[in-house]
Amino acid sequence: MTRIRTEPVALDPTGKDPHAEARILRNQGPAARVLLPGGFPAWSITRPHTIRALLTDDTRVSKNPAHWPAWRTGQVPDGWPLAALVRVTSMLTRDGEDHRRLRAISAPAFAPRRIDALRARVTAIAADLLDTLEARAVPGEPADLYEHLARPLPTRLICDLFGVPDGLRPDALRAVDGVLATATTARQAAENIQHLDAVMEALLREKETRPGEDMATDLLTARDGDGRPLTRREMLDTLALMIGAGAETAVNLIAYGIAELLTHPGQLRLAVCGDVPWDAVVEETLRTHPPIMHMPLRFATTDIHLPGQCDGEQDVTIHAGEPILPGFGAVGRDPALHREPDTFDITRTTKSHMAFGHGPHYCLGAALGRMEAAVALPALFDRFPAAQLAVPLTELVPLPSFISHGLAELPVHLTRRGTPGG
Repeated sequence: MTRIRTEPVALDPTGKDPHAEARILRNQGPAARVLLPGGFPAWSITRPHTIRALLTDDTRVSKNPAHWPAWRTGQVPDGWPLAALVRVTSMLTRDGEDHRRLRAISAPAFAPRRIDALRARVTAIAADLLDTLEARAVPGEPADLYEHLARPLPTRLICDLFGVPDGLRPDALRAVDGVLATATTARQAAENIQHLDAVMEALLREKETRPGEDMATDLLTARDGDGRPLTRREMLDTLALMIGAGAETAVNLIAYGIAELLTHPGQLRLAVCGDVPWDAVVEETLRTHPPIMHMPLRFATTDIHLPGQCDGEQDVTIHAGEPILPGFGAVGRDPALHREPDTFDITRTTKSHMAFGHGPHYCLGAALGRMEAAVALPALFDRFPAAQLAVPLTELVPLPSFISHGLAELPVHLTRRGTPGG
């Protein structure tokens, strides 16, 4: 039975147990009151039917923060942890024709034909990273596969695609990570935004001076259907979005895929032997560990009435101007969709989820992330068939964020001897 809370749920900025938090929110009804950092109230949406309805309703729901009174009147400080995801001028915060214009300019970078062409490059990067891991492996000492495989594979690829110079790459990746951290002080958040702008501006200036055959150079010359170029602000924010989204989702997906397979050796054997395709492993990982838990923010442009969906469940009204926080990560573990939803099972036939969002803002990098994981996972276990987690899955340290659902480290004992999962 649904429990109605009298007080909103303050989202845990450290992301310590996002799925337990999602269960609490889901049980509140079609929408649940939450508090964002700084005490700003919002509505969390965790049920798939309601998410689909709201995210395809371009009349009553908008990505534009101008609809939010607290933003419009200057109540939200510059150092608000979510400001970098709300203030941007990119497809992330635009609707309708403006969104379609910006998305059309960026979409060719992630077209299916281009993704297929990148598979060989991803395979080569994975082999290089695994060569280095093997050469540096010390018997008895775990290797951090987050730092030496899950993170560098997608980030190296995306930096190559956008022509990020080697000297600028550490700053670019640190800047992107910073804006997704929700457990920050106001000062840190403000500095993260300034750092992100400075790094993206440095990248654009590099391309203006030394253009190349890369996506950052392409943005400088891109034109929409009416022949209009991007503004400087749109270029900066589009770069940050595409570099961040193009890497973050795959990093988290690969890390959790490794961790779950090492925790379930019987399922690892099924994948390695070919009894279950690696694509199925990827989808089950996305279902149980979506790379993004919450994606800030939408805003109600008018009052929205949401009827209760279960017997005895109260109706909810989201009032005009109130923020809406889609909880994409909650969908994959919804007990109305899946039996034993918290159980990792690559053999289940239904793996529905919303790990990459829904509607017009569906993640452009979804196919790229899936492909990277489908290459990295079998490459790892082909090289190190007897790898073992150095700590239990429950002791792995999560990223300090209620937006990005990932791991901060992944200690694994590596060995070539033995059988997969043995």
